[in-house]
Amino acid sequence: MAVKLLDKSEWTKDGRKWIFYDYVNNLDGTRRKYKSKKFFTKTEALNAEREFLTLNTERADNNRNMTFKDLYTLFYAYKEDKVKFTTLKTYRDRQKFFKNLENVKLKDFNIEHFEKWKKEINTYGYSTNHKNHIFKFFKELLNYASKWYNFNFTTTYNKMTNFTNPNEMPKEMLFFTYEEFKSFISVEEDILYKTMYETLYYCGLRRGELRGLTWNDIDFGNSYLRVNKNVVATQGDENKPYMVTTPKTKSSIREIPIPKVLLGDLKELYKVCEKHYGFNNKWYVFGDTDPITSGRIRSRKNRNCKLAGVKQIRIHDFRHSCASLLINSNASINVVAKYLGHTKIDETLNTYSHLFKNKMNEIIDIIDKLN
Repeated sequence: MAVKLLDKSEWTKDGRKWIFYDYVNNLDGTRRKYKSKKFFTKTEALNAEREFLTLNTERADNNRNMTFKDLYTLFYAYKEDKVKFTTLKTYRDRQKFFKNLENVKLKDFNIEHFEKWKKEINTYGYSTNHKNHIFKFFKELLNYASKWYNFNFTTTYNKMTNFTNPNEMPKEMLFFTYEEFKSFISVEEDILYKTMYETLYYCGLRRGELRGLTWNDIDFGNSYLRVNKNVVATQGDENKPYMVTTPKTKSSIREIPIPKVLLGDLKELYKVCEKHYGFNNKWYVFGDTDPITSGRIRSRKNRNCKLAGVKQIRIHDFRHSCASLLINSNASINVVAKYLGHTKIDETLNTYSHLFKNKMNEIIDIIDKLN
């Protein structure tokens, strides 16, 4: 560190002309110059320099004893006002994957700790893709420690590798064919549930988007619905076990045309709902003043699958079913991506590439017939 008298051209209008400077570590282990604010006298700059040194010495001492548990707590607190509630929930849920590292001091962290952690994650039976999402989060924690607390993990970081499993079989994507969906919906006599599953199937909504629909979002005149809200479950709040947030991404905010069969059922459901006391267009389409619970959506789905004799699929698989319906109806990749609210076409291709491969085979058949 050093105290310096600035050139006269750098003095402030009120005469502050002294600074002190030091060098601090960057994320990649390199160093950069830190310059203080300007002071009136050399004595003020020297006093500020001593205070800076004291604070950084104390901070360095604390950092030397920081554990992964400390880091997780600090990281979570830092992110609380910077990310969406759903992202925070993911951070909270992933804390369990670092239990065996909680008491490891960051200064002692090495490749042996990482390999041991990796073996433990392998015992969970997750897909390789999911394990690498956890690994990505691990690196985010280390980057945070480097940036804010000057830890240097370069030696270990460069040796940390992704999870791989060359023998892993691709997980089969479940979805309803159109015929299976017609069988599924044929056993549903309640207009609420019939309309709800049709909305999932024909519009490809995520569960939270479906729960967030209000009657204000339905444009009967122009036959489209607006996706602009997302309902997510909260924990520890018995009075209101959900919260309304923005959709997953900006691209998720979209308008979707309503097919005639669904439009007719939405009109019928609206007539039923408007008879209830206190009804207004701010009510949830699938619910009332509160959205329908995820449990009711799931349990009724299980019942209908059993009655119809079709396979059990998840609620999110209705979205995959919609994508399959669009692709098999010769919709372009751009249309499918926009319809589903994907940010990039790559996301659509990566998720549904196997369905587009089938369409490519049809193209070859057309060319073969020409020849």
